Amino acid sequence: MAAKQAVLLFSLILALGFIPLLVFSAQAIPFERLESLRVVKKVNKNGPFLGLITVYAPEEEAFFKTGVFRPDPRHPFVDLSGRRFRIGKVEGKKVIYVKCGVGLVNAAAATQQMLDLFDIKGIIHFGISGNANGSMQIGDVTIPGQLAQTGLWDWLKPNATMEPNDFAQFDFKSYNDPKGGENHLGKVGYSTEQFYSVAGEVNVPQRPVWFNITNNWLHVASHLQGVKLDQCANSTLCLPEKPKLVVGLKGATSNFFIDNAAYTQFLFKTFGVTSLDMESSAVVMTCLSNGYPVIAIRGLSDLAGTQKGDNTIRLFGSLAALNTAKVVIGFVKSLPINHVSRF
Repeated sequence: MAAKQAVLLFSLILALGFIPLLVFSAQAIPFERLESLRVVKKVNKNGPFLGLITVYAPEEEAFFKTGVFRPDPRHPFVDLSGRRFRIGKVEGKKVIYVKCGVGLVNAAAATQQMLDLFDIKGIIHFGISGNANGSMQIGDVTIPGQLAQTGLWDWLKPNATMEPNDFAQFDFKSYNDPKGGENHLGKVGYSTEQFYSVAGEVNVPQRPVWFNITNNWLHVASHLQGVKLDQCANSTLCLPEKPKLVVGLKGATSNFFIDNAAYTQFLFKTFGVTSLDMESSAVVMTCLSNGYPVIAIRGLSDLAGTQKGDNTIRLFGSLAALNTAKVVIGFVKSLPINHVSRF
């Protein structure tokens, strides 16, 4: 009897000891987040979903302007960490859409959050970008086959030796005007990322320069060449040629809005890139790191400084965003994924 009482007493002490821990754990997570996570759990019962990630308001407005997004009547959205994840359908496929915000950190954070919390089959990233390729024009849409992160720099002295992980060099003195003389800005070495992934050795980073779009998704995209793209931003502002979709080029991402002809020409000559943006490689790297299919779709809104006068993003940004949305819709429609309708 005494032994039984001792066991009961010990159990009571343990229970009382754990109660503060449970209270602390509940208090550590804000109530709003707990509610959001409950909704996420309900949403995932209707998965899996395609993830759609764009960047900022004009791209979001163009996407919803098409009218193809059909919100889930039961759970149309869930708010997490200040972002609104919208649940619905596009062309009969179940999707979760989010606007990530400008820059590499926002793009990676939103992508990782989507992959961690939702039942996702793969991610389609889209938005507008600058154009470094003279054979492309404003209004065209590019689906790159490869992306590089060109914003990880080693900023060196003028005569310094390149770092071992630097794969390209930008020498400021080459752009002195008039030519000749030293430039104390020195040079920049483009460094490779430390890339961790499920396909690599645990805790050992790879150092790739290029990150490849999921091959079978790129193959699906290659059959979208006939998608009809708009030529006019409004009744009085039109492009000289009808825009086109090109699949399989290269793109570059960095935390710079590039509006400088010399630098744009350097990027094209050195890396052979067409699209210049601030998010794509972060989304692609995050998906590949976790082992998920991914594709990036970018509409060319400006010439990244190679134009005469002001940047044209304010004139043609909305047109580029709308053409991008049209390609996204065409890709979702063509993607052979079985999404059974429940709403």
